[in-house]
Amino acid sequence: MPFVGYLLSSVLDQSLESLLHRLRGLCDNMEPETFLDHEMVFLLKGQQASPFVLRARRSMDKSGMPWHLRYLGQPEIGDKNRHALVRNCVDIATSDNLTDFLVEMGFRMDHEFVAKGHVFRKGIMKIVVYKIFRILMPGNTESIEPLSLSYLVELNVVAPAGQDIVSDDMRNFAEQLKPLVHLEKIDPKRLM
Repeated sequence: MPFVGYLLSSVLDQSLESLLHRLRGLCDNMEPETFLDHEMVFLLKGQQASPFVLRARRSMDKSGMPWHLRYLGQPEIGDKNRHALVRNCVDIATSDNLTDFLVEMGFRMDHEFVAKGHVFRKGIMKIVVYKIFRILMPGNTESIEPLSLSYLVELNVVAPAGQDIVSDDMRNFAEQLKPLVHLEKIDPKRLM
């Protein structure tokens, strides 16, 4: 099963253009992709202490694109020398009736949001800079407002298990973004 390595940070709205300019210079020589996605987070509660979580995401600006279903495993925090948060990851394209299927399977939607931003690439690394928007009326993606005055910055790599050298490459790239952003390995349990 492939794993995904993460480093996370945020940047205030007023510093966004400086960060985008830096990323254009550091990343592969192509225009960054833009995206506008609707994401729904579904939970299945069972006997275990924590619910099973699946994320359903679809493009709002590219018609005809399939829904994507993503499972992210629990973070592997054990190795303190690893420079990135590592999780198992499964990401698949699905049909248009994904949300109905999840509800029929017993999942319930926990929350939904709209994400709008830019995707840069540097080799196998993907740098995503995006703003999250709260959906004011459930199911109505036209009625949104920004969740904060900042953009999230996520550096991730999908690689086969055992590729620990990738986290070194991520750390080296993250160093080049300082002092605009300080990408870090964030323990999700620390946030709760």
